[in-house]
Amino acid sequence: MPPISSAPHAPVHPLIVRFAAFGDVVMLTALIDALAKRYGTSVDLLGSGPWTPQLLANDPAVREIKLVSSRKTPYWLCPSQWQAVRWMATRRNVPVYLCDPEPQALALLLRAGIPRDHILRAWDTWPGVGAHWVDWWNDVAQQTPTAFADSAPPPNEGATQTQLFVTDAERADCEAWLRGQAIASSPLVLLQPGNKRTLKHGTSQQSDNKYWSPENWATLVAAIRCDVPGARVLLCGADAERAPLEAIAAQCGSEAVINLAGALPIRRLLPLVQRAHSMISIDTGPAHAAAALGCPLVVLFGAMGSTRWRPRSKGSPVIALESDRGEASKVMDITPEQVISAWRSLL
Repeated sequence: MPPISSAPHAPVHPLIVRFAAFGDVVMLTALIDALAKRYGTSVDLLGSGPWTPQLLANDPAVREIKLVSSRKTPYWLCPSQWQAVRWMATRRNVPVYLCDPEPQALALLLRAGIPRDHILRAWDTWPGVGAHWVDWWNDVAQQTPTAFADSAPPPNEGATQTQLFVTDAERADCEAWLRGQAIASSPLVLLQPGNKRTLKHGTSQQSDNKYWSPENWATLVAAIRCDVPGARVLLCGADAERAPLEAIAAQCGSEAVINLAGALPIRRLLPLVQRAHSMISIDTGPAHAAAALGCPLVVLFGAMGSTRWRPRSKGSPVIALESDRGEASKVMDITPEQVISAWRSLL
């Protein structure tokens, strides 16, 4: 591959700029992998959120990650922006894939002295709401900033999918933790009832289009326990979601239902979903992680719909459920019977 850098034989590490939420980071792994395969080397990433390096840990396609704590804070008041600019200034001669539409992202690149013709602005080629994120990222990976049009490797053949990496040590740690909970020998079915709005409010909001009632979850749990004798049903969520998960556990009224709010840091959650029997989730980040790690999955969608957001998997089944009311759709439109039927079809 002809070197793009002016330094002889220097490897080219493309730079991705994307300030992404949990599920968006998982879908971004398709772009990361596609660029790494195309350029034959690992990539660097400017992102945000503590979940980003945790999700991308152990990914051989990722070299360095730099985080910005806030994009909306004025530059002179945000040390993480200063550090990001200094970091990017050492990458002025690499192809940059700007995958965030916010003007602050481009402003940081320009502050770092990166020429505009070194930057491919992904959103200039956005195909519209009918395209899935993963398919779009694969298309973006085959494009090239203007300055590198004559020297960049040719496009890849074939698309990449989402992927996350779990080490043997992490699997062993998760197994030891499950033994400590006395559930290592049981089939584990995971439920993810909350989403980022639940995190924000600390409780389930019936006005939230992704809300599904404790009664519905309890009906689902009864079917799971009937179909999979001895199963433990694990309610997954952050510590801020403890109250709504406790409401679901109380509605179920069974010791087989365990509230794990706050007990699942990302690097424990990933091996857990990898070894789980199955997962039923609201449309939210952990569902994308489950699909990427091969966990059979049912996802309940509200107003956003599944066209762009359906979790992608390399081989395990993913079933998306949604109503036909478009932007007026709510997860409450989906009946427990529909979810039970979809879950049974996974098996």
